[in-house]
Amino acid sequence: MQNSRHNYASLQEVTEVDDEPKVLVHTAETSRTRWNHIEDLDSFLKRVYEYHQGHGFMCILLQEIFDFIQFIFIIFFSTILVYGIEYPILFKDKPLKNNATKVTLSDVIKSPHEIIQNISFWAWVILTVALFYGLGKVIRSTLQSKHFYDMKQFYNTALKIEDKNLDNLTWHDIQKKVILVQTEQSMCVHKRELTELDIYHRILRQRNYFIAMVNKSLIPPRFNLPFLGEIVYWTQGLQYNVKMLLFQSPWGPFKDSWHLREEYRKVSLKNELAQTLKNSILWLALINVIFCPLIFMWQLVYIIFENAEIVRREPNHLSVRHWSPYGRMYLSHFNELDHELNTRLMRAHRLATRYLAAFTDPLGAVIARYIGFMAGAILAVIIFLTIYDEDVLGVEHLLSIVSILGVIVAICRSLIPDETIPWCPDTLLSNVLAHTHYLPHGWKGQAHTTRIRTGFQQLFQLRSTGIIEELLSPVLTPLLLAFYLAPRSQDIVNFFYNFTVSVTGVGDVCSFAQMDIRKHGNPEWHDTTDTGMGDIRQPDQYTQGEEGKVELSLIHFTHTNPSWKPPPEAQSFVDSVHVQGSVLATSMPDHFSTMPDRLDDSSLRFSSRLESDNMSMSMHRSRIEGPSDSSARDMSFSTKYLHDRHNRLYEQGRVRVNVQENTPLLFNH
Repeated sequence: MQNSRHNYASLQEVTEVDDEPKVLVHTAETSRTRWNHIEDLDSFLKRVYEYHQGHGFMCILLQEIFDFIQFIFIIFFSTILVYGIEYPILFKDKPLKNNATKVTLSDVIKSPHEIIQNISFWAWVILTVALFYGLGKVIRSTLQSKHFYDMKQFYNTALKIEDKNLDNLTWHDIQKKVILVQTEQSMCVHKRELTELDIYHRILRQRNYFIAMVNKSLIPPRFNLPFLGEIVYWTQGLQYNVKMLLFQSPWGPFKDSWHLREEYRKVSLKNELAQTLKNSILWLALINVIFCPLIFMWQLVYIIFENAEIVRREPNHLSVRHWSPYGRMYLSHFNELDHELNTRLMRAHRLATRYLAAFTDPLGAVIARYIGFMAGAILAVIIFLTIYDEDVLGVEHLLSIVSILGVIVAICRSLIPDETIPWCPDTLLSNVLAHTHYLPHGWKGQAHTTRIRTGFQQLFQLRSTGIIEELLSPVLTPLLLAFYLAPRSQDIVNFFYNFTVSVTGVGDVCSFAQMDIRKHGNPEWHDTTDTGMGDIRQPDQYTQGEEGKVELSLIHFTHTNPSWKPPPEAQSFVDSVHVQGSVLATSMPDHFSTMPDRLDDSSLRFSSRLESDNMSMSMHRSRIEGPSDSSARDMSFSTKYLHDRHNRLYEQGRVRVNVQENTPLLFNH
């Protein structure tokens, strides 16, 4: 394959890569602007995207301000709760001064002087750490605000878009304007024109590496627990540590946001680099151990403050499901922005809930039905007595009993199966696939089995499970860094060496993100005659993407960016799949619905709303937008065609059963 044809070269084929390509660009002095030759174009384009998704400067600024106010509130309020409340007086275990009968706020809340005197030494240590962390947040927020103010100027002057008009434009409208501005002002001096793929590469450079590492089973950690089976553990805290280690620390593989360190290009230094990386991981694990108590306390307080009121108001809050951090990584395509992923997962949410709701635990249902009946009967009597005489509310602990009974009834209801849901797990999971595009291996015809259900639950977990995992994260993260990630330092070094390519005008990117099916395609997921690969060496199991990741990512990117022109062999594959998908669409026009939200079940509506809230918080105010319904429908049928083809090969015994290696590669080629 000619590298010039794709404008990239693998690291094995390049002994030395200049940081600055020798390109001479002459620009008249009068045409120079502040947007000419932006040094860190990665960060710049990320802010362009975040500015649009964040709805403009004022929304982003207010978010930063209220985020800091929330931090101060949590610290201040927690201190008051621990050291500033006279609980004996509040609970009437201690008489009031002057034999007063009415409890006032001044009786319960201590004076500032008393609070300061009561604070212990270790509490002062915690408050001091919080003070320095708060100062760091102020500095970071100030810098962020400055950057986003500059971004406001870019939108207003270069793109000619006022903030009030942002909500009238989609991201792809913004992207077209950015491509046009590049031709006028040369933001990237090493390339005259930017393509949609160039922009995605720069915004998603780090994320694409993560997706590839998940696809090749390098992360996340997997281990077996008694009675629970295989556990996949991937939390926000663990992801933050791995991201900081690999992409943001001075000891990571990248020397800046777009260039791999020269040492990682040399085979002779791989063992030395692996040892250095291992030491860095161990040091990071030690730092996590030191700060473990503080992080755990913060997680606990934050989770209580965030969920307590919702649980009181909606007792089934903890029993609804959401996409886990691992599920979001596993289901992501290469070169897929947050809002595009959110759109797919929100469309799949109710169908995924319905699929898992079809499974019942007969023993648990019997127990829940009778416990729920008794708890409901007691609750009904208390409510009736309260209506008859409100003085009943004065009985000690009655409100607590009512709250507990309400939670018990809600939990029992969630354990009792919905008899209106038909037992058709294969159909339900097939409809989920229309939007997730990926499912646990070998799901076809096995959707009713425990193996597939358990695998899917790892992607679509209970909210209570997610909370427990995040609470355990401060304790488990240093252990997983030291005993899982550190021993795999050689695999990590090999991964960056084997799967990094240099792209003109973009820098070093994950080679899987090029979506080159000639190099990383999986023969189990496409016909070589579709790509003109009949006479070319097929990718081996170490270089090919698993579970159709490269093929489906390519199809998805062409749907979300229809003006992008892929290479000829990729275009041939896309056209072939589109034709086959159209044939399927004609034969079963009502098989998929791009908006599967026509369900009336209140619990499903509630779970969908919670998923939307969760995505809104986790994705930092990102807008939910995606391809049109017709494009999403075409993608669904293309996905079905590829999965059907793969399943036919699987049934014929022509597919590897174990697609996830216990120790992922990686040798030198």
